[in-house]
Amino acid sequence: MDKKGLSTRWRHTLLALSLTTLCAHGADEPSAGPPNKPAPAVAGWQAFVDRLETMPGELLAQLPKRMREDPQIQQEVARLVLQSLTLSSISALGGDGDHPAFLPGIGELLNVGQPNADTLYRMTPITPGGTYRLRGKQGSLNTAVIGQVGAGSFDAGGDSDHPGATRNYLELGSLSTDSEGRFDVILSTERPENHEGDWWQLHPKTHRLLLRLVSSDWGEEEDPTIAIERLDAPVEKPRSPAPELERDLRRLPQATAFMAGMFVDKVVELRREGYINELKEFDVSGTGGLDGQFYYEGAYDLAEDEALILEAKHPEHCEYRSLILTNELYQTTDWYNNHSSLNGSQAEVDADGVLRIVVSEKDPGVPNWLDTAGYPRGVVQGRWTHCTDQPIPSVKKVAVDRVRDHLPEDTPEVTPAERETLIRERRADYQQRPHW
Repeated sequence: MDKKGLSTRWRHTLLALSLTTLCAHGADEPSAGPPNKPAPAVAGWQAFVDRLETMPGELLAQLPKRMREDPQIQQEVARLVLQSLTLSSISALGGDGDHPAFLPGIGELLNVGQPNADTLYRMTPITPGGTYRLRGKQGSLNTAVIGQVGAGSFDAGGDSDHPGATRNYLELGSLSTDSEGRFDVILSTERPENHEGDWWQLHPKTHRLLLRLVSSDWGEEEDPTIAIERLDAPVEKPRSPAPELERDLRRLPQATAFMAGMFVDKVVELRREGYINELKEFDVSGTGGLDGQFYYEGAYDLAEDEALILEAKHPEHCEYRSLILTNELYQTTDWYNNHSSLNGSQAEVDADGVLRIVVSEKDPGVPNWLDTAGYPRGVVQGRWTHCTDQPIPSVKKVAVDRVRDHLPEDTPEVTPAERETLIRERRADYQQRPHW
């Protein structure tokens, strides 16, 4: 037999052997081991799964019958739980107070706790009493600030003790920098001996650091860079022992439930209080609100052909302002694919010194428009930060086709083509910020 015939015969033989082996073991069965062997149980996993199974229903039970029975709301509640689980999982997977890093927080994808459209949030755990070093490049944002956070419900097992005063912040802009705009600062409960550089005092019970990066001009301002390390612990990170991994797994549902349920009925409460198409102060000074920041909000309820016009005399000086919308679950309306948020760089004040904002589903063809993006009900929320005045805007409901009757004659017109360009440009600017 020639070489070619021998080679063909061997290929046929090998194919036959392979088919025989496959048939003997079954195409979908493992090739070794006893049949029907029970899978080993992983400690903590079933408790984790069981707790998640009931969570969407528990959240829906807090809502009115109209919302509970709405298939759209049901799926959005399930998505809220998924977003909360993802947020909690990031912390469980990457959070280590001895080997810290600022991990992604709430935002456009992890839409939990009503994130501000202009703010990128980062959080890292730290070990109470540890000594840390921050370094990076300062950037040029409107606001870049770190806050100290005590152990709370979202720490899944921490106590409710806060680190002293709730307003304990470090402004990156206040730090010394070199010729390249780089900073270097030590964080500890007591100033290190012989340390002459920048230092920020940590409360002995601080468990986490929350970084807020606020941009008014998404395309022009530069986000800072930041690195953190613990100085009084070994630089290497050893293998995590099984009890610690199980602990993190068992804590996940508690952290997820806290984040998902934190504001799920907030819009319902505003409606019960009568703040429908009307605004009131929202005081967050006791829950970690920034120094000098004033919030106002109220529920909106609009038909397709209706609009709200918000009016307020603009403060003489204002470092930052914004308006955003939320859905009925208090999740911030998609602002990166819609014209659904406005800040000081995006909304002009009229010649008479009045800030006017239009809220509607249908585009009214004016610059200062907040798009409800398909949500007929939700919340309008605004904030003034470091402003000489903090007015709560008046609210007027009008037919969307008559909006211009209530605006100054010189209000510019925005065509559909121009609006599309605006949205594409703001989305491109927003995506180029360092989100992850």
